[in-house]
Amino acid sequence: MDWLPNAPVFADRLDAGRQLGEELRLRGYGDEAALVLAIPRGGVPVGYGVAQAIGAQLAIIVPRELPLPSDSETSFGAVTPDGTLLLDKPLIERVQLPAEEIKRVAMETMSEASRQMQAYCGDCPPLDLAGKTAILVDDGLVFGFTTLAAVRAVWHYEPARVVVAAPVGSFSIIDWLEPQVDDLVCLVEQDDTEFVIARAYQDFTGPTDDQVRAFLQDARKRRQT
Repeated sequence: MDWLPNAPVFADRLDAGRQLGEELRLRGYGDEAALVLAIPRGGVPVGYGVAQAIGAQLAIIVPRELPLPSDSETSFGAVTPDGTLLLDKPLIERVQLPAEEIKRVAMETMSEASRQMQAYCGDCPPLDLAGKTAILVDDGLVFGFTTLAAVRAVWHYEPARVVVAAPVGSFSIIDWLEPQVDDLVCLVEQDDTEFVIARAYQDFTGPTDDQVRAFLQDARKRRQT
């Protein structure tokens, strides 16, 4: 699927999640044990919609980009709270980033990711993925290192399958991620030169921290009833 400029495909992230969840359900993911793992913050309302559509549990995983010390808008990799580290080695070599700086930024970012995980889900049970399908969800695939860091972290929990799902993504990131997972589901794919995640959404207002917690708490209550 493609979209035209100024013609959003999704009303908001929750609508995108429901549409994505319906596509996953049609592919059979509602018929097996699955756990939806959303990437905060924007991925959480999407993951909530997906979990509702396929009748799955919702949890989070927190990969964080590693900002260059000289340019915080540029990332040289990603890390997760458990220490899973993914580096953009060509970029590191190009900017000649010292090993001690890599370690410093990675440790600081890992601590931030751990604090974010605790703030959103302090009383959540440990992930139980053994023998299940792990469905990693974000609001868009634009920086593949965060998603791939999450994928590699999830494999440590010995799931039966790992799936990446997003409402929208760029061709290059999709092509890069697909060989790393068992399945990749993306409703809207766009050429990199024209790719802007927000263009696919009528309302791209990001959720607040309180809204993220509310989505997670409501999803848990629904599973308990």
